[in-house]
Amino acid sequence: MKALIKITIVTSFSVLCLSALGGCGKNRVKSPDETTAPAKVSASTETETTKASSTAAQSTAISDSENATKESLKELGFIYNGKTITLLDFTDDQKMEAMLGKAEDTKTHTYSTSDGLNMDQLTGKTEKQYLYPGLVIKTIDAGENNKSYIYQIEITGSQYTTVRNVKVGDSFETLKEAYPEGNLIGGELSNEEDDFRFEEEDYANVMNFHIKNKKVASIQIYSLID
Repeated sequence: MKALIKITIVTSFSVLCLSALGGCGKNRVKSPDETTAPAKVSASTETETTKASSTAAQSTAISDSENATKESLKELGFIYNGKTITLLDFTDDQKMEAMLGKAEDTKTHTYSTSDGLNMDQLTGKTEKQYLYPGLVIKTIDAGENNKSYIYQIEITGSQYTTVRNVKVGDSFETLKEAYPEGNLIGGELSNEEDDFRFEEEDYANVMNFHIKNKKVASIQIYSLID
């Protein structure tokens, strides 16, 4: 009888232990790796992210390039009565008059393959010249909303100064000091006529100072049109 009671007690105790172990298994706390592991990013999501980053970088590069171009063009212009007129500025009759007053004369010409000027790259475009005392400004239509922009400036009057304060009549030494990046085409100063050129890195937009008797005789600012 005592043996039977002992077996019954042992059996009941084993059942209780097994139940307790089962409960512990169900309530086990997950490890940090199991609860905080990030979901895997799909290959397509990674590709889209990479594309977005690349596009943003390209946009920034283009923006920086455009800003650099605008800054460099500020050098290629002149000042008159406190107003700065710059190469590639969009303009029209009203703007020209507001900046420089009424022109003494104007001339227009529409380029064609038969005009004998051999300017085929300008065929169909109309050039307009504004003539002022000591100054000629040439514009060309851009083909967009009939807008025209300045593509050539010719200065022979001393009343117009460059952005770096050089004017017709200044000595070559004054010019060289103001434009140390420029180059004398002849290589060295002489009593002969020569040209001193200041230009952008792409050589598309140029400021040319014609030197005569070691002084600035005229200034030409122009853009090469393809």
